[in-house]
Amino acid sequence: MKTTNKLLSIPYYLWMGLFVIIPLILMGIVAFTANGHLSLINFQRFFTSSTYLKMTFNSFFYAAIITLITLIISYPAALFLSRLKHKQLWLMLIILPTWINLLLKAYAFMGIFSIHGAINQLLSLVGLLPRQILFTNFSFIFVATYIQIPFMILPIFNAIEEINPAYLSAAADLGASRFQTFTKVLLPLSMPGVKAGVQAVFIPSLSLFMLTRLIGGNRVITLGTAIEQHFLVTQNWGMGATIGVILVISMLIIMKLTHTKKGERE
Repeated sequence: MKTTNKLLSIPYYLWMGLFVIIPLILMGIVAFTANGHLSLINFQRFFTSSTYLKMTFNSFFYAAIITLITLIISYPAALFLSRLKHKQLWLMLIILPTWINLLLKAYAFMGIFSIHGAINQLLSLVGLLPRQILFTNFSFIFVATYIQIPFMILPIFNAIEEINPAYLSAAADLGASRFQTFTKVLLPLSMPGVKAGVQAVFIPSLSLFMLTRLIGGNRVITLGTAIEQHFLVTQNWGMGATIGVILVISMLIIMKLTHTKKGERE
């Protein structure tokens, strides 16, 4: 059995080595190298440049906003879904949009939010002038939130489903109000799902670059956008790799902060 398990794990280790570990090592080598020598010049430029610091702030700021809005929408939705009769069917319908390519969804929203799109046509019907919705901060946050909602709902829904209903009944029998039951029983027990959802939304939101270009019109400049520009436009691979290293370290810190301890799962 042990031999079989080792053989079955070979594809996993090959995948991790070829597409995760080796790329990270190469990125680190490029980031810490300048003119063929080991150097911290790229990191010095990053932390002394107001432009890069502003992009870092923008990345965390918009990622936090997207995560917060997603959480506010997803938690009540997950709670509502958990009480439906055919909850698995409704959950599948929510997850279904994730099967559609991100680029296709971005272009769909470009048509909806454009000056001649569905939203402005609806405004025209009620006598309002067309508005520039596309290429705004609102459109970027709206689309990013829409795309990330299923990734927040799913872990929260699973966490709520794992809660023993007897705990909620016991709280009601002891005289707890619905609000007290929610804040003292339901929310703490579902917190592992909330943390998992925050990880699933916040971390990808840090490195968004396609939506910032197509929906935000490059009004929102994030670290993901900077990495794309350095690798594909300016050909400054050293700085692009440096930003990538900083982004990876930031993600690891976030994963550590939102890590669910064993006692919280039980």
